[in-house]
Amino acid sequence: MTNSSFLVSLLGSMPRSKKLLTAKRKLNKGNIDLKTYQEILDEETKYVVELQENNYIDIITSGELNRDNYVSFIAERLDGVTMMSMADMFDYIEDKQGFEQILEILDVPAISIKNAICTGKVKYNKPLVADEMIELKKLTDKKIKATLPGPYLITRSMWLPALSKQYYDSKDSLGEDIIKVLKEEIDSLAKIGIDVVQFDEPVLTEVVFSEGKTRSFMCAALSEKKDPTEELKFATKLIKSVIDYAKEKGILVSLHVCRGNWSRDESILLTGPYTPLLPLFEETLPNILTLEFSTPRAGEISSLFSSTLIRDNCILGLGVMNPRTDVIEPLEDILNRVEEVMQYIPKERIWLNPDCGFATFANRPVSTMEIIDRKLARLNEAKNTLRQLYD
Repeated sequence: MTNSSFLVSLLGSMPRSKKLLTAKRKLNKGNIDLKTYQEILDEETKYVVELQENNYIDIITSGELNRDNYVSFIAERLDGVTMMSMADMFDYIEDKQGFEQILEILDVPAISIKNAICTGKVKYNKPLVADEMIELKKLTDKKIKATLPGPYLITRSMWLPALSKQYYDSKDSLGEDIIKVLKEEIDSLAKIGIDVVQFDEPVLTEVVFSEGKTRSFMCAALSEKKDPTEELKFATKLIKSVIDYAKEKGILVSLHVCRGNWSRDESILLTGPYTPLLPLFEETLPNILTLEFSTPRAGEISSLFSSTLIRDNCILGLGVMNPRTDVIEPLEDILNRVEEVMQYIPKERIWLNPDCGFATFANRPVSTMEIIDRKLARLNEAKNTLRQLYD
C-alpha cells in the first residue's frame, strides 16, 4: 500500500446467505459435522474477500459470517457465558415494563436478538476472532482488520443482575475479567500479525443520547440507570486499558462508535453530535476514530475537531455511506464531506468507510450483496477522485 491517503475499509458485518444460516442451525443441532459447515463458511468468506478486493478496498475484513451478531458470538468462545434471546432474558429482568417498551421500539423480533449473558466466572476459552483472522490471511495479501466488540459493550450487555450477581459483586468486577479476556485475544492477534483491530462501542451513544432510558438490545442492565458521567468514567477505564495494551503490541487500534444501526427506520435511531464523548476519545486516544457521519443524526464534524488532541493525533475513519439504504451516495456528497474534514486534518489521516456494518444481525441484514457491491464501487471511485485531486 504505497498511497496512504483516503484509505478505504469496511466496518465488519456482511449479509449471510440462506445456505450458510441453514448450515449454522444444522451444526448447532448436530445435524451436520463441523467440516461440512466450515467448507460453506470458507466459500462465503472467500466471496466476501473477493468482493472487497474487486472494489479495491485497502484493508480487508472477514465479513463476520460465523457470528450470530457482532457481540453475542462471544458466548461460544468464553467460559461463564450463555447465549440468551431477549425472550429468554425476560424472566430475569427486574423492570419488565421497561423491557417490554424496548421490544416495542426495536424494529426486530425479540426471539431473533441474542445476547451473551454472564452466567459464571468469565474466562478465555478459545480465540474470539483470531482463528477467523488466520483463515482471512490465507485469502488475501492485503492488510487485514480484526473487528471485535469493545470492553464496555461486552460488559454492559453481558451484565444481567439476577444471574450475573451470583458470580460478580458488580458490573465493575465483571469488567476486570473482560479486560483480561480481550488482552489474551490481543496477544493472539499480535502473533498472527494483524494490521488493525477495531473495537465496537455503540452503547456509548446510548449513554449520552438516550436521557437515562435504556432503549436498545445491547443493554441488559436495565436496573442500573447510572448517571451518564459515572457510566462514561467506567467505559473510559475499560476502553483505555484495552487500547493501550493493543498499542503496546504494535497493532493500530480503531474505536468505532455509531448509534446502534440495526434498523432501516431512521426515526428510532439515536441522534446527536460526538461532543459528549470527546473526553473519552481524548483519554483513550485510539489511533483511528471510526465514526458515523453520513446522516444528519451524527451532528457537525466541527464538533469532533474542537478537540486539539484528536485533531493532532487521530486518523478519522469517516463514515460517508449509509449501510441501511439502497441509495448509492452521490460522489459529490462524499467529496464535499471529505473536503470539510480536510479543513482540520491532513489527507493521510482521512480514511473512508460506511457508517456501520451491513448486517448487524445474521438473520436481519440491512442491505443486499448487490447494493453493497455498488456502494463499494462508489467508495473506490471517491478514493480515486480524491487522490487525483489532492495527491
